[in-house]
Formats: sequence, C-alpha cells, structure tokens
Amino acid sequence: MGAAEKRQLRDQVVEMFDHAYGSYMKYAYPADELMPLSCRGRVRGLEPSRGDIDDALGKFSLTLIDTLDTLVVLNKLDEFEDAVRKVVLDVRLDNDVVVSVFETNIRVLGGLLGGHIMADMLKVQGERLQWYKDELLHLARDLGYRLLPAFNTTSGLPYPRVNLRYGVLSPNSRTGTELDTCTACAGTMILEFAALSRLTQETVFEDTARRALDVLWEKRQKGNNLVGTVINIHNGDWVRRDSGVGAGIDSYYEYLMKAYILLGDDTYLDRFNAHYVAIMKYISQPPLLLNVHMHNPTVSIRSWMDSLLAFFPGLQVLRGDLKPAIETHEMLYQVTKQHKFLPEAFTSDFAVYWAQHPLRPEFAESTYFLYKATRDPYYLHVGKSIVESLNRHARVECGFAAVQDVRTGRHEDRMDSFFLAEMFKYLYLLFTEKRDLPLDIDDYIFTTEAHLLPLSLSTTRPSCPRNATMLHEGLAEEEEIFTRSCPSAQTLFPNNPTFPYTIRDSHKHLPSLGTERLTLFSGIELPLHDTRAEPLEILKHLGLTLIPLGDGGVHMAGAQHRHEVSPVGVFTLKFIAELVSPPSKEPPGLSPLAVQVISPPFLGRMVLTAGPAQFGMDLTKEEHGVKGSLVQSEPYQACSTIANQEEVQGKIALAQRGGCMFAAKARNLQGVGASGVIFIDDAEGSRSEDMVPFQMAGDGSTDDIVIPLVFLFWKEGQTLLDALAHHRNVEVVLGAKLFLLGKDKEESPASQKDALELPHVEQERCYRGGWDQAVMEEAPLSAPDDSWQPVPATQEH
Repeated sequence: MGAAEKRQLRDQVVEMFDHAYGSYMKYAYPADELMPLSCRGRVRGLEPSRGDIDDALGKFSLTLIDTLDTLVVLNKLDEFEDAVRKVVLDVRLDNDVVVSVFETNIRVLGGLLGGHIMADMLKVQGERLQWYKDELLHLARDLGYRLLPAFNTTSGLPYPRVNLRYGVLSPNSRTGTELDTCTACAGTMILEFAALSRLTQETVFEDTARRALDVLWEKRQKGNNLVGTVINIHNGDWVRRDSGVGAGIDSYYEYLMKAYILLGDDTYLDRFNAHYVAIMKYISQPPLLLNVHMHNPTVSIRSWMDSLLAFFPGLQVLRGDLKPAIETHEMLYQVTKQHKFLPEAFTSDFAVYWAQHPLRPEFAESTYFLYKATRDPYYLHVGKSIVESLNRHARVECGFAAVQDVRTGRHEDRMDSFFLAEMFKYLYLLFTEKRDLPLDIDDYIFTTEAHLLPLSLSTTRPSCPRNATMLHEGLAEEEEIFTRSCPSAQTLFPNNPTFPYTIRDSHKHLPSLGTERLTLFSGIELPLHDTRAEPLEILKHLGLTLIPLGDGGVHMAGAQHRHEVSPVGVFTLKFIAELVSPPSKEPPGLSPLAVQVISPPFLGRMVLTAGPAQFGMDLTKEEHGVKGSLVQSEPYQACSTIANQEEVQGKIALAQRGGCMFAAKARNLQGVGASGVIFIDDAEGSRSEDMVPFQMAGDGSTDDIVIPLVFLFWKEGQTLLDALAHHRNVEVVLGAKLFLLGKDKEESPASQKDALELPHVEQERCYRGGWDQAVMEEAPLSAPDDSWQPVPATQEH
C-alpha cells in the first residue's frame, strides 16, 4: 500500500470519527450514549431498560469521558481541551445509580486517567491547558473510592455492581445481594487501580486490585493452571467451570501480561506465562480457540466461539507468539469477510451462532498489533476492509449504528462508547506514521478499553515482595527467548520476509457457508491402525492437515484446495469416515429441548425444537416437563415493567429476544408470577432446521431465576403466536426433547453405525412428500391413539 493511500485512509478514519463524535455531542451530550437511529441521547431511566447492558450507564457522560485520549491521538487538541472543560464543569459522580464495577473501571476510571495523562502532557509542553490543575485526576480518585466498597467481601473478590452514592451494603444501595462475578470482572482492575495509586500516592487501590488477582490465582485448577468463567465472590468456589479466552475471562489474561509491562512486577508475568502454556495446550486448536472444562480440559465443551476472543491474537503478539496469532487472526478475517462483520458468536465451522455485532473493536485491535509486529501491508488492507464495512453497513445519519443481525443488516439503536474509545484509535494508528502523532505511542500501554497509561509508572513504586509467585506453585522455570521482551520477527523467522503469508496461506480456504462437510470418500485407501497416527503422518507429508471442528466434524486444509488437482492426482480419503464420529446437530453437552402443544386441535402433534438456557430450571431433569397455558408478554420484549401482570400470573409467557439480557426478561416475568418463559428470536426468517442450536447465557448472577426458560427461532415462534391468535387457550409442555418424544433411551451403537454409513436415509424419511419435520419425528406420548396421521407442512398451523 502506497503512502498516498495510507494517508487517504487515515483521513477517512478522521472523517468517520468526526461524524460519530460530532453526532454524540450534537444529539446526545450530556447523556451517556448516543442512540444513532433516534438521534437522541440514551438516559438511564428514561429509555426502556435493557437489563445488565445499562449497568455501564451512570449519568456521568460516559461517551465523552471514554473518548478523551482518542481526541489527542487523532490530533484534535482543540476538541480535547473543550472536552476536558466540559467534564470538569458538568460531570458529577454522586449519583444514586447502580453501575457495573467492571465497566465503570475500564471506561470511566480509565478514561479519566487517560484524559489526565494527556492533559498533563500537553500542559508540560507549554502551549495548551495551562489552566489545568489535575481536575480529571481528582475525579478519578473520587470514582476510585466509590468503587472500593464493592471489594468488601470475605474473599476480596468484588461485587459485580455498586451504587455510586450508597455503595453496596447500605439499605439504599439496591445491590449487594449478588453471589458471583465473572473472572474478567474481578481480574480487570489492576491497570487502572495501580495507575490511580501511583498517580495519587494512595496505595489502597493497587493493593485491593492485587488481592483480587491473588484470589483468582489461588483458585485456579492447579493441575493445569486453567480458570473458570464465573466465581462465587464469598467462598471462591467456581460457579461456571468452562475455560476459554473469550467472554467472561478474556481481559483477566490481558491484564496479567500488561500489568507486568506497566508495573514491572515479575509476579504478573509468571502467572500469565503459566496460564498461557495451559491455553496453548488445551484451548488452542489452531486456528480455533474452543472452551474446555477446567477440570477435564482434553474435551471441548462447546462448538462455538464468541467475538471477544478476537483480542487474543493481539495479546499473543505482545507475548511474542506470532505464528498462532497470525493463524487465528486469519480465521477471524475469513469469518468477517463471509458476514461483513464478526458476529457476536459463530460456530466452529464459521456459521452464525449469534448474529449481533455491536461495533466491537477487538478485531481491529489485533490487526493493528499484527501490522506493528510484522509490517506486512496485508494488515493495512484488512484495516481498509473494516473501514469500508463500517461506512457501507453501519453508518447512519446520526453516527454509526450497531448491527442487530449481520445476516440481514438490520440496525440496532445503540452506539457504545467503546466504539469511539477503541475502534477509531486503532484504525488511526494503523494508517498513521509514528512521526505524525502528537505523542510517542511506544511510551504507553493500552488498557482493555484502549486508554493510554505511561510506562514510567513502573518506576514510581517498588514491586510488592509478599506478592511474589514461587516456582513450586507449578510455574515452569525455563523461559523462552521473548518471555520478557517484545517479539522480533527477524529472530523468529530469519531472512524470511514472507513468513506471515506462508502462515496465513493454509487458512485461506476455510469452509464456506452452506458447503457440505467431508464425511465419506472413496479413492486412495490409507492404512488405519489403532493409534490413528500413521494416516495423519501420511497426510502431513502430503501437505494436508486435519482440523477438528469440535462438533464431530473435520476440515481438511492444505496447499491445494480440495477441488484442485494435487501433485499426486485427484484423490480423496476413505479413512476419514472412520475418524469422524457420527455428525450431530447439537453441540457437545447441549441437550435439545422442545415445546409440545397439547391443547386441541393439536393434541401433542406439534413439537417444536427449542434451545436451553444456562440458568433457570433444568428441564432435562423433569421427566414429564412443565405444563402451562400461553400468554404474550406486554411489552413483548419484557425489558420493562410487565403491563399485563394478571394475565401472565401462573402462565408461560412469550417474550421476544432483544432490547435487554435474557436474564433481565426472565426476572421481570418471574417477578409477576410467570410459570415459565418461551423466548422467540427477533431475527425474521430464522428457523431451527437452518440454525445451530442456541443456548441462552446468563448475566453472571442468575441463582434467583428458578422458572423454566426455552428459546425458539423465529419460524417456530410464529407457529406459537399464530396458534395463540386463532385459539382462546393454547396449552404446551416444556421439556427435554427425548422425553417428550418418548426417546428416553440412547440409540445403540449399531444404530449409530448405520447413521454414519447411510446419513441420507433419515433426512429423506423426514422430508419426502413435503412433510413437516416437527410432527414427523415420532408419535408423542400425549397423542390420543396410535392411528394419527402426519399433516402436510402447509397445514401445520
């Protein structure tokens, strides 16, 4: 990429930032966030509640604070000085509002600290902000003390929420009843709290954050150095034991590595390296990163990945491990090209699992770090594609709008503050020469919200001796060449400037959407021994690699595309059929549920496939399911006070996905007496036969939710809504699909073998003649007799 094109892209990024920031200041300020479709600000309490998403909003002009140091990086110094004045004059923290400790720390405390550091730098230069008297630092100190009460637990792990005015345990706080928090929520405090301590000389903040990290380290699985996703804040027991690098854990690992870089304490690096070895041994299946059980890490427990793991290649760059960083980033780029943006979650064969895209910056972050490490212009073109997608698919009249569904391009009325704090910072730095920046970017480290903290903080306080990590705790004594320094591509790949291309090339032909899996072949027969190792070695010599997809499938990658001619001629691999387990539509460990309509005229003949929740009643343990009559929630999204409370009481409520967290909807409906909830997808046209089964996640503290919860895709949901519109009373049973269909015993190994050898037979039986799959599976237990006949799909309602 030529210098002129880089400058043009840099200027385009600045214009996009002006459009987003200008829209916030024009239509939203002093509100926390901009609603870009409505062209107004989002004020908590005035807009319908979105559940836990709104815990980031504290009536403290969130977007302005989060954007402060971005203004300096983009050389908008006049706008920065004006923004600092506005924060000093307008922002108040003594608000009776419950906020997320994690989000307030990384966005607001980090934003105030980054803004103070930039203001102090410009003041020292002598041209600007001569009036500035550390007002942002005083605000940061005030906020730090308002967050500290969250750490008043027996373990030292923080409550997930705190009231800015009343703390946690006050009668007026409306919080303090939570039992658990996520690993990242407790482990992503040290950078901001340590910086605050070292700038104010008040050690309480750094000591508090260190203590929380000590607890997480002590509670790791000591046999393999993995941690879980959710932990009890009182006794330190793990609540969710799945271990990965995405949502719930991500920035805990990031802050261990960056705490060493910022603070110079070997403790953090030793711990990070121990975790990193475990990640690469158990979680990394290049180019995939799949969650495992922390106590049994040899098996992947889910076949999908979330978009937050896109930060990990950037962290691997800091670690000096460029090869897997390049591999995973390339996989993410291929997924992005298929869907225009990175979906919130996608399967191991790269289909959409959760279609939302809230303009997350993690992929741009990793792109920037890889370019900085390799200077490969390929990553400039990746950045260009991000810029083009944002302008083409997210830009609206009043800013940029999140994408509700990457498949349809439908927008959502939100523009989160991290879009301004992170996305434009990384894109601008990608296309800007270092000499054109108003600061030396290498003198700073990025927080997880991309706020800039100076490396000089490491010299302001000695390391804490009582916090030293001993080698007998399970840490390896051997250090690699870049264990304590930035990576050198010349050392890693001597005299090989094309090394990124060589690594990427094997991952450019990822399976496309809609392509069939490799299951059975005829052609060259390779010997298959008990160890299965010899055929794999033969494949390796042929330049081919088998990539396990986590759900029983295998993808074959190599120098030749599978449809091209290889040096040994056209060949296929018969033995793969013996390596692959029978395909299953359900991800590992996911028991399918169902909604069976038992009232007339259906009488049990309508059985709709449903997805489970990670919280609420466990329907797989209810042999006869949970029975109830249907009622539609008002409002339909159930994100605010339920208007038809009397109708909902004692019934199973229908609620639409979107607007707020599933857990918030469930609490609202359970609170007015609903006996269960059926959530219906808001993505028009989605249906179970085309989609990977969906599992609803909680918000980290869902022990209070005890009613049964199931999820239906749009088509199945419309079936229930149509039934409810045409019949006065619609009664259903929620339960495990196997129980409702009478299949309470597992298939024999012989039947599994038949399914592998004849995979087309079951499909033909289900669809021949246009029959509906939902009523063809098997006569349900509640059918009046054994002589019922299936109805054609066109009459299924």
